Amino acid sequence: MAEKEVVETSEAQIAVHWAEEGYYYPSPQFIAQANMTDPAVYDRFSLDNFPNCFKEYADLLTWYEYWDEILDTSDAPCFKWFKGGKINASYNCVDRHLADKKNKTALHFVPELEEEKIEHITYQELYVRVNEMAALLRDFAGLKRGDRVTLHLPMVPELPITMLACARLGVIHSQVFGGFSGKAAADRIVDSGSRVLITMDSYYRGGGLLDHKEKAEIAVAQAAKDGQAVDKVLVWQRYPGKASSPTPMVDGRDYFVNDLLKDYYGVRVEPEKMNAEDPLFLMYTSGTTGKPKGCQHGTGGFLAYVTGTSKYVQDIHPEDVYWCMADIGWITGHSYIVYGPLALGASSVIYEGIPTYPDAGRCWRIAQDLDVNIFHTAPTAIRALRKVGPDEPAKYNYHFKHMTTVGEPIEPAVWKWYHKEVGKGEAIIVDTWWQTETGGFLCSTLPAIKPMKPGSAGPGMPGIHPIIFDDEGKELPAGAGIAGNICIQNPWPGMFQTIWGDRQRFVDTYFARYCKDPNSKDWRDWPYLTGDAAVHGPDGYYRILGRIDDVINVSGHRLGTKELESAAMTVPEVAEAAVVPVADDIKGKVPDMYIALKPGFEASEEMTKKIMTAMITEIGPIAKPRKIWIVPDMPKTRSGKIMRRVLAAISNKQDVGDVMTLANPEIVEHIQGMASK
Repeated sequence: MAEKEVVETSEAQIAVHWAEEGYYYPSPQFIAQANMTDPAVYDRFSLDNFPNCFKEYADLLTWYEYWDEILDTSDAPCFKWFKGGKINASYNCVDRHLADKKNKTALHFVPELEEEKIEHITYQELYVRVNEMAALLRDFAGLKRGDRVTLHLPMVPELPITMLACARLGVIHSQVFGGFSGKAAADRIVDSGSRVLITMDSYYRGGGLLDHKEKAEIAVAQAAKDGQAVDKVLVWQRYPGKASSPTPMVDGRDYFVNDLLKDYYGVRVEPEKMNAEDPLFLMYTSGTTGKPKGCQHGTGGFLAYVTGTSKYVQDIHPEDVYWCMADIGWITGHSYIVYGPLALGASSVIYEGIPTYPDAGRCWRIAQDLDVNIFHTAPTAIRALRKVGPDEPAKYNYHFKHMTTVGEPIEPAVWKWYHKEVGKGEAIIVDTWWQTETGGFLCSTLPAIKPMKPGSAGPGMPGIHPIIFDDEGKELPAGAGIAGNICIQNPWPGMFQTIWGDRQRFVDTYFARYCKDPNSKDWRDWPYLTGDAAVHGPDGYYRILGRIDDVINVSGHRLGTKELESAAMTVPEVAEAAVVPVADDIKGKVPDMYIALKPGFEASEEMTKKIMTAMITEIGPIAKPRKIWIVPDMPKTRSGKIMRRVLAAISNKQDVGDVMTLANPEIVEHIQGMASK
C-alpha cells in the first residue's frame, strides 16, 4: 500500500489521517416512537433564536415562579440562566409524578450478588424516603439552604435519596466517587467547607464486601489537619441493623442513618423554593495540576438541560426501563441516572457492582430480567465486555431500542461490535460528547433525525454551536482535514456557573485563551474552551480526538492518541490499546503502544507485526510506535479507565507513583518487569 501523505500542521493543529465511516440509519419503528422527529429543531435552536430557544427545555419542568430573564450576562462568563425563576429539583424529580405515577418504579436497585433480591422503589416510596432523609439532615445534622455536604457513597439507592433530600432543602451536595480514597474525599471536604460527611459502612465490588467506613476515618483526620472540622459522619448501613464494617464508630461523631430515621417516620418537608441560579451541587474534576476543581452547577439551568437532553437524545419515555451503567460519583450519573431520567418520570436502574461479575453475561441478564430497553455506558465498559465476552449478548433475550456511549471517543471497530452484538443490529446509538463542566451533551446525533456514524459524535446539539480554532484563534472550517481546539461559541443552561471559590481559575482555564474582550458583558466575546481536540467533517459532524494534552508531537507532526489507538483496534485480536508519549532525542516524542489481547490469543512476534502493519496502513509510517508492548491487562482505575499516566511513567523510566488505589496494582509490577528486560 502506498504511504499516505503526511499533512503539515501548525502547533495548534493535528493532522487527521483516518477515513470517514459510512452512515447507519434508524429503523422506521424507532422513528415512529421517537420523542423528537422534527428537523426544524435545529432552526428553532439556531444562534438567531439564542437564548430564547432554551425556554423549550425549561418548559419541561414545573416552576413555582417563571423567570424574568432567560440569560443574564452581567457577570460574564459566569452566566445565570432563568434568572428570577423559582424551582426545586427534588420536587421536579419526585413530588410532581405522584398524581399519576406513584405506583411506578422510579429506581431499580440491582445488588452485585445475584442471590440478593432486586429492589424496586416506586415514586411513592422515593417520596417518603427523600422526605424522611431531608428531615434528618435539617433537624439532626443542622443543615440549611446554602450549606455544603460531602457524600462518599457507592452505587446504592441511598445515594440518589440523599442527593434529592439535599436538593429539597437547598443544601449543596458534593458526591465523591465511591472508589476514591479517604484523602481524595478530604480534599473535597476542605475545598467545599463541609462539616457533615455522609457515607456507607460497606458495599460489594467484584464479589467482595469492601470496608468503606475506613475511608471516612482518613477523610475526617486529613480534613482536620487541613483546617476543616467534620462534626458529624452519617453512615448508611449496607444491611440495616447489621454492622458490615470492622472500622468502629466514633461516639458523638458517627451515627447510623437507619437508626436515626426512625425518629423522622412520616415527616414531610416542604421543598425550598430555590432561585434558578442557586447552586444545586458541586462536582469535582481533577485538573492536570493543582487541587481538584469544584464545578458549581446551578439549579434551574442544569435541571432544564438534563431533562431536555434526556428526553430528546436518550429518547426516554415514562414507560421505558433505562439503564445508565455509569457511576453516580461522576457527572454522567448526576445528569443521566438521577436528575434527567427522574425529572421525566422514568424508571432508572442502579447497579452496585462491576459489569463482569460474576461473569461476562451479567449485564445482559440484568437487561433481560428488567426488560431494559435503553442502555447507556462508556467505551471503557464496552471494550471490557467485548474483550471477555464477545459472544455473550446473543445468549440473552433482551432488546435495546437505544444505546448511548459516553466518556471518551469510541473506536469505529468497537462501535460496530456494540451495534451488531449488543444492539443486535436493532438499537440506534448516540455517541455523545460532553464534560463534567458542561452538565449535559454538547455533540450528539438526534436519534430519529440524524444518521449515526461510527467514531463520530455527530453535530452540535440543538442550541450548541461548536467552533474549531487554531492557536491564533483562526477558525478551521468543516472538511479541512485538520483538527484543532474545539470550543463552544455560546453559553447553554447546563454549563457550570464557576469553579467553587475560584472565579479567576474558572476564567483563566476555560475562557481566557480565546476571549475577545475581558471586560465584555456580551456572550459572543466569551467562547468556551473545552480542552479537547477535534476535527469538523465535511458533513458537519465532529470527531473528538481526546484531550489537547494527549496529542503527541512526532517530528513536528501532531498525532492524536485516540486515532493511533483506533488504528490498533482494527486488528481483530486486539481488545484494548493505550498509546503514551516517550521522550526521544531526535523526534521530540514518539508513541509507545500497550496492547491487551482478547482471551484465547497469545503475544507473539507475528501479532506485534500485524499491529505495526495496521498502524502504517491506517495512518502512515509517521504513526509507527517505538515499541509495542503486549500485556496481560492494562493498569485500571476502579471505574475501569486505563491509567495512561502509569504506562507513560513505565515507558519513560520514571516513578509510577502510588498505584495501590488501582483495581489491579499487581499488573504494574508485571509490566515494569517486561519493560526492564
